[in-house]
Amino acid sequence: MLIDVHNHYYPPPFLAALRADPGVLRVETGPDGNPWLYSPGDINVAVPGHRDIAHREAMLEREGVDRQVITLTCPGTTLEAPARSAALASMVNDALAAVVAGRGHRFSALATLPLNDPAASVREFERAMGLGFKGCMLFGSVNKVPLSDRRYWPLYERASEAQAVFMIHPNFPPGVEQMEEYWLMPLVGFLMDTTLAAAGLVFSGVVERYPGIRWILGHLGGTIPYLVERLDRGYEAFPECRANLTQPPSAHLKRFFYDTVNFDPKALRLAVDFAGASQILAGSDYPHMIGSIPKMKAALAALKVSEAERAMILGGNAMRLLGLGPDGG
Repeated sequence: MLIDVHNHYYPPPFLAALRADPGVLRVETGPDGNPWLYSPGDINVAVPGHRDIAHREAMLEREGVDRQVITLTCPGTTLEAPARSAALASMVNDALAAVVAGRGHRFSALATLPLNDPAASVREFERAMGLGFKGCMLFGSVNKVPLSDRRYWPLYERASEAQAVFMIHPNFPPGVEQMEEYWLMPLVGFLMDTTLAAAGLVFSGVVERYPGIRWILGHLGGTIPYLVERLDRGYEAFPECRANLTQPPSAHLKRFFYDTVNFDPKALRLAVDFAGASQILAGSDYPHMIGSIPKMKAALAALKVSEAERAMILGGNAMRLLGLGPDGG
């Protein structure tokens, strides 16, 4: 079974709401006929795969992908005022739940949260879990506030109790004003946003304090598999890096899951060597221009692992993490 855990969907009601009532975010029809979603310093082109679930399902059938775990993507809702952010997040989650209810043989989903309002995020988390979600996608930073900030600890306490899955996906990283040319924000900044988020969550003690949360890092963890030895050296060298921990960072980060949105088999091998095949999840970043289901499949086919390990990465790990049955349901 092939389960793609990293891909993105803009629910049509979300796009329609932004088009009807523009705020910080706005939607206009681009010169290619697709909706263009504008946010400060960025444009996301919503191609049919982003917004037409029937189109997406037909594509999955052609590509031999059994299931996708769909999520919202940048810019999310958190750039809006808190009340509007919360309303948009609820709208998105209702739309994602409707997709799963109608096409549950092909799609699961992770909810989105209005993280610029921590109290509303707890309420929406509780509501999403009641709708049947197994967890949420969190953006790696929230309007320059790190995920390790104590304002989010009540959310983490509840999520740990619920054994929830939290997937970290990057958004506008600190220093984004230096990344406006050459698509440096998604090419470089996104990876740094994820890396900072993961390191901050570990060093702050969040991961150790709330052990019930199952964490996924997008884009193969940013640079975590490459830099983890340096984080351990920090733990050994600096008292501040040990203040909230009883184990080195690598001990915690090896328990994270890492999706394969890095299509270099050598990079994938590094992640397997670090965390083990049991912690790797297939991901494509479909339908972004920089994503590719064929490249995901080719990279996984070229990865030098046993067939049992390959089966785990292709879908077995996702089934275990999300509580899916043998038929994916």
